[in-house]
Amino acid sequence: MEQSVKSILVKQTIAHQQQQMMNFQNTVQRQQALALMCRIYVGSINFEIKEDTIKQAFLPFGTIKSVNLSWDPVTNKHKGFAFIEYELPEAAQLALEQMNGVMIGGRNIKVGRPSNMPQAQPIIEQLADEARKLNRVYVASVHQDLSDNDIRSVFEAFGTINACELAPDPTKPGKHRGYGFIEYSVSKGAQDAVSSMNLFDLGGQYLRVGQAITPPNATLLPLGPGSMPTAAAVAAAAVTARITAMDVTGGAPAPGSAPPPVGLAIPTLGAAAIPAPVPVAPPAPGVAVPGFSAPGVAAIIPPPGVAIPPAVVLPQGTGAAILPVSIPLPQPSAAAGMPPLPPSQSTVAATVQGKLQKLTEAQKKLVEEDPAQTLDQQENMKISGSNARHMVMQKLMRASVSQVLVLRNMVGPEDLDEELESEVTDECGKFGVVNRVIIYQEKQGEEEDAEVIVKLFVEFNSQHEVEAAAKSLNNRFFGGRKVRAEMYDQDLFEANDLSG
Repeated sequence: MEQSVKSILVKQTIAHQQQQMMNFQNTVQRQQALALMCRIYVGSINFEIKEDTIKQAFLPFGTIKSVNLSWDPVTNKHKGFAFIEYELPEAAQLALEQMNGVMIGGRNIKVGRPSNMPQAQPIIEQLADEARKLNRVYVASVHQDLSDNDIRSVFEAFGTINACELAPDPTKPGKHRGYGFIEYSVSKGAQDAVSSMNLFDLGGQYLRVGQAITPPNATLLPLGPGSMPTAAAVAAAAVTARITAMDVTGGAPAPGSAPPPVGLAIPTLGAAAIPAPVPVAPPAPGVAVPGFSAPGVAAIIPPPGVAIPPAVVLPQGTGAAILPVSIPLPQPSAAAGMPPLPPSQSTVAATVQGKLQKLTEAQKKLVEEDPAQTLDQQENMKISGSNARHMVMQKLMRASVSQVLVLRNMVGPEDLDEELESEVTDECGKFGVVNRVIIYQEKQGEEEDAEVIVKLFVEFNSQHEVEAAAKSLNNRFFGGRKVRAEMYDQDLFEANDLSG
């Protein structure tokens, strides 16, 4: 069985394009994660403090790209929080570790990560794993008069240094930007350098030293997906077809397999030749061919910026159109090679699948809203008091409706101050009208030294405002804490029961 060059060319080009697109998408995801790692949230800022003061306080950790204060157009003052974006993730991590709780302008500021940080956590962990293998240390707040050799001579006491480089300043030849990276041969040297040299006074400036959390060159901009050169693609296809034919015939080249088929011109170096159209047999009935465009079937449009190699033109009279070489990434679907279902069966299958999905979601919601109790709990359930019976009857008669949001793990007892209520009111006011905020401290035992947790109850005007606030604030980082935001039982709240 003779393997034609055109089919090999199509398969190889499709595989190359798919690999290029996958690599490009992975790179874009890494860049998005790096952008999140460069940002920090700063809260509990004194209303009299200006942007320059915040920038000067956070500048020792690295170069700052922007400081965004949230301003109130009514009072013409900021709302007490800001977002700072660094050029490097290491600078943001050091600021997060060393500035949380620091007093600025008479108030202890709170430093945390943006609320959408958990979305990129898998990629962030992957970057951290890559960085840990290289034993790199980030050093910031380096005096301008110190050089690479000066830093190396100080830090080589902790172990053998493979590389030491301060980031050069492109605007000032011969100067650096105040930060750099040191790579040790062993991990112990990097750990000792961080523990010993952080906040060390060198040349009148306190060094800021921390572990690198990204691999080298991680912040370089991604390149778009490229396409295989035509000459290389055609030559590879010809070689592959010849080898395949030799395998089929037991080692001897098949007749006519060595030279390219008639009508296919292999371009030479320096010539801008394009392979001529090659006759292609149409796909067999009932067999799905990726990228095949037939009459009545919508053509597949590649995403912007993706190079489209020359298409293979089919002969007239075959009833087929054009077989483009560049196709989008395959979506997870049925097994490869399986013929598509007829239209009637596809419609029925889609309808059944939709109903099953809705049923599954409804069952899941029912389980979440009404968690299963043990048999002993159900048998020994007691209802005492008219208020309790009234609450149970209300729950049985109607669906749960609540206008109260509870925020857990947002602050601790040590973070309570007179400004906390106004801060929570301003933050939750983005989602609707806040009627009142209740700060509740709950002791977790009868002992004197028992742990005390703080719950913040926010009452809105409507339930959809509560749902919007819970969706936005849940799992958000505030002052190094991961906030849990959820709807609170309205009946318990009205009965002044805040222990739920």
